[in-house]
Amino acid sequence: MRIKKEFIVAILLSGGLSFFGNNELAAKPVEKSVFKLQNPDFKTSPYTGMTREHWKDAATYMLEGAFGYIHLLDDAMKFPKQHEITYPRNAGQVPTEKLEGLSRTLFVAAPLLKENPDLVLNNIKVADYYRHQICNLFRPESESYIKHRARNGGPSQNLVEFGALAISMSAAPDVLWEPLAKAQKDSLAALMISYGDGPTVDSNWKFFNIFVLSFFKKQGYEVNDKLLQEYLDKSLKHYRGYGWYNDSPAYDYYSMWAFQMYGILWAEYYGDFFPAQATKFREYFADLEDNYSYLFARDGKMNMWGRSISYRYAAATVFPLMAFEKDQNTNWGWMRRIASSTILQFFTHPDFMQDGVPTLGFYGPFEPATQMYSCRGSVYWGGKIFLGLLVPANHPFWNEKENEGAWEKDLQKGKVYNKFQPGSDLLTTNYPNIGASEVRSWCHETVAGDWQKFRSTENYNRLAYNTAFPWQADGKRGEVAMNYVVKNKKGEWEALRLYTFKSFENGVYYRDAELETNRNLKFKLADITLPDGILRVDKIYYDKTDAATEKFEVRLGHYALPQFAKPMRDRTWDHGPHRVKTIDNGQYQLAMIPWRQWGEMQFVHATGLHPESNASAVINAYDTFDTDKKNWKIYVTLQLWKKSGEKWKTKSILPVKRVNVADDGNSVEIVFRDKTKKVVMLK
Repeated sequence: MRIKKEFIVAILLSGGLSFFGNNELAAKPVEKSVFKLQNPDFKTSPYTGMTREHWKDAATYMLEGAFGYIHLLDDAMKFPKQHEITYPRNAGQVPTEKLEGLSRTLFVAAPLLKENPDLVLNNIKVADYYRHQICNLFRPESESYIKHRARNGGPSQNLVEFGALAISMSAAPDVLWEPLAKAQKDSLAALMISYGDGPTVDSNWKFFNIFVLSFFKKQGYEVNDKLLQEYLDKSLKHYRGYGWYNDSPAYDYYSMWAFQMYGILWAEYYGDFFPAQATKFREYFADLEDNYSYLFARDGKMNMWGRSISYRYAAATVFPLMAFEKDQNTNWGWMRRIASSTILQFFTHPDFMQDGVPTLGFYGPFEPATQMYSCRGSVYWGGKIFLGLLVPANHPFWNEKENEGAWEKDLQKGKVYNKFQPGSDLLTTNYPNIGASEVRSWCHETVAGDWQKFRSTENYNRLAYNTAFPWQADGKRGEVAMNYVVKNKKGEWEALRLYTFKSFENGVYYRDAELETNRNLKFKLADITLPDGILRVDKIYYDKTDAATEKFEVRLGHYALPQFAKPMRDRTWDHGPHRVKTIDNGQYQLAMIPWRQWGEMQFVHATGLHPESNASAVINAYDTFDTDKKNWKIYVTLQLWKKSGEKWKTKSILPVKRVNVADDGNSVEIVFRDKTKKVVMLK
């Protein structure tokens, strides 16, 4: 079940009194420099230098930026808007925007307050501030006032934020809940339960109801036990195996870190209420270590993949929370290496912070990766990573020596490793030669039906996502990276997005695809991963029985490279009968070789399409598919990579020796230079 349109409309329509609020025009806080480790410990953490104290420093660094906007207890966590697509778009959305800023920054503050209730930032006592703001939620005279859910009201963003508030109060009740007067507790309970005891969205949203109801049940309030159990049972039904849940309908980071984080925290805090469900959540949580950790690069960096990517490092939240699973065989040094590296991946990037607040993007601001349901304060959802500070200081997660886990011995250079996960049909690939990880996953969403405009986009529709090469947005002139685009009848370049997974057999990942605006144009796609890249064996065909013929302009893109200080280096040469094009940005070099049927290749330089830099480059192959000659065509393409400075040897630039296509186009035999063979079935 997908998030219904009326539900998201409700997210953006909670009432309010002032569009700007009382601190919108406050003095701009001092711009924060990048986070720097003080006294790094390279003995315990030889790769990152980070210890638990540095995690606390990172949390404080983030919270200091937010408190740069707070001068009085009544000042709301409301930040400068970024990107046209985001809310608020009218005054009625402002109270929810403030609630987001409050509940989400509290993910960062709660673990700090648990250890230091007297924390002061910008001359404000942090605990006093949050308690005051929490009470403002039920005070009608406050500009942060949130109305009770109407009797027939649906789920809204208020439900999400109250679920978040319940998690933080569960983590630090002695600071956030117990000091409240009984009348305040009762008013807050009535407000939050009005949302928790109500409808939800058939996704990870059920956990927001679950945490609200569970928290107040533990405090002795009467709650809807029947509904609580129903939402627990329904949440468990999203599980697909190997650590992955389905987030109705997508697979992305929510499918792993969000479901798993909520499940293990609920089992830890409230599992005694429903022991059978708690056992299941713990059982499913145990599956993630042997799968999810392989989604991160050797250096611990995360992939740019799926919606809400501005939450970034939240993707690593589950690694410290493995402490609650109590598995004695966990490689704690590897788990901390990944989690700490993911924090540093962003906190040390010069574009991460703007106006003292994390940007809406991946590294810096990037609107193509931003969704309409976000406001500027949404970025603090990433603060969930600091719930890892709930793990005691004496736990092995903090004290075992950092290591690189499977990358040290199991994943050997010169080879490629695939982890296929049935149920979710995800394929995770590890490339030891460059230390990168890659994922192939679900996408089947039309633009016409995607009113929220994210599940049909580059956030999901790329052929693959790689930790070394963040995805580039498509351009109106046909610029494309890691996907096919076809010029449709409107003269627009249309990317493939309607994929159907078929199978993973003999090292080949098979998908079918069709063009949204012309379902008669179809693709049979086959990905073969290699030690230094990808071999694509794809069939395009026109499935029409009448005599009409058409011509289609088709383009295929490699990954894109951002341009840094030095100019991009383009190079073209012939290796025997094969044309080779490479681009090199000083960090990586990409090569593309059209083995069969492509017309030409070109270097495509773009501006404003890449998340890491304004200028970027990609190699595109292009062709005209003329159905008058034959209703099918086979494209065989090598998409390769190396680190800059490494030489292209014959075995890496031309790992394929021979390609034999069956007369009917239904199978292709690939003979590799090492004398192995693969038969790709395209029927």
